[in-house]
Amino acid sequence: MSLNHIRPWRNIYRRKSRQIMVGNVPVGGDAPITVQTMTNTLTTDIAATIDQVQRAADAGCDIVRVSVPDEASSKALKEIVRESPVPIVADIHFHYKRGIEAAEAGAACLRINPGNIGSKERVRDVIQAARDHGCSMRIGVNAGSLERHLLEKYGEPCPDAMVESGLEHIRILQDNDFHEFKISCKASDVFMAAAAYQQLAEATDAPIHLGITEAGGLTSGTIKSAIGLGNLLWMGIGDTIRVSLSADPVEEVKVGYEILKSLGLRHRGVNIISCPSCARQGFDVIKTVEALEKRLEHIKTPMSLSIIGCVVNGPGEALMTDVGFTGGGNGAGMVYLAGKQSHKMSNDQMIEHIVEEVEKKAAILDAQSAAETQAAE
Repeated sequence: MSLNHIRPWRNIYRRKSRQIMVGNVPVGGDAPITVQTMTNTLTTDIAATIDQVQRAADAGCDIVRVSVPDEASSKALKEIVRESPVPIVADIHFHYKRGIEAAEAGAACLRINPGNIGSKERVRDVIQAARDHGCSMRIGVNAGSLERHLLEKYGEPCPDAMVESGLEHIRILQDNDFHEFKISCKASDVFMAAAAYQQLAEATDAPIHLGITEAGGLTSGTIKSAIGLGNLLWMGIGDTIRVSLSADPVEEVKVGYEILKSLGLRHRGVNIISCPSCARQGFDVIKTVEALEKRLEHIKTPMSLSIIGCVVNGPGEALMTDVGFTGGGNGAGMVYLAGKQSHKMSNDQMIEHIVEEVEKKAAILDAQSAAETQAAE
C-alpha cells in the first residue's frame, strides 16, 4: 500500500514525457519505469542467447537488448525474436545495414549510436526500415563515441556535447516524421551522465533511457549505478533503465529492480529489510538472509519482510512489514504478521517457517489483487 498520500516527503514527481511502444511494452508517459538488460552471449549462438533472454525475463526484465554486429547475427535475431518472451532491442553499431536487417527480423526497437552509424542518409535509411516494420528507435548517445565535429568544438566529451549530439539526431528523426523514439546520454562518469541527462530532460519530451555505461563489476558497478541512476530517478527523470555491469545480465535486472524498489517506483518480489548484525543478535542474521534471498526468488508478489537480530529495532521494523522475525533469547525469536506479534519460533525452524508465511501472504495478496481487478472490470 502506498503511503504517499500521508507522507508527501516520499513523493517523486516524474517528468512528463510522451509515450512510445517497444513491442507490447509502453515506455514513457505514465507507464511504469521499465527494467532492461543486454545479452552477452554470441548472438549467433541462438540457444545460449535465448536461454539468457529467458532467465532475464524470469527475473522480471521487461525488455532485452541483443547485439547485432554482423549479417549472421541478423539472421539469428529472427529466431531469437520469435522465441523471446519479452521485446527485443537490436543494438546497432558501425553498419546501418544491420539496422535494416534487424527491423526485417522483427526487432521491437533499434538502438543506434548516431556517432558511429554513418551519414544522415544512412540514418534515414534505418528510420525508413523502422517505420516499415513497426519498430521504435533509441538514440544512444555515448560520451565515448561522440561525433568528431562535436569533439573538435568542445575539446573533449562533456554534457553539452552529448546533449547537442542527441538533439541533432532527434531533429533528423523528426524531420523524417518519425516520433517513436527514446533517447539516452550515457557516460561512465557519474557527474557527466547526470548533468547530460538533466539538460536532456529539459530539452525534449522524448522518453529517456537511463544508464551509467560501463559501470564496472557487480559491487562497484552497482554502487556507481545506484548513485547515478538513483539521483536522476529521485528528480523524476527516467522512463526505462539499464544497469551496466560486468556480470550476469540477471544481476543487472536484480540491481535495477532494487534501485526502483528503494525509491518506491516499482514493486516486485520480497523486499527484505535486515540488520547488519552485531553481538546482540539472537541468530545468524547474515546466513539467514542469504538463505531467504535464494528461497524467496520465486515470489513475484510485492511484499516486505523484516529480519532483525534483536529487539532494539526488530519490533519497530516489524510494524512496517508484512512478515517479520526478531531475534530473542533461548534459541527462539518472535514472528510478526501484518505488523503484530504472532507467535514464537525456534531459530532452527525459522527459515522454513518464514518461507511458508511469506508464501501464504503472497497468495492472499494475489487473491486480493485479482478480486480488485475483476471488480474494476
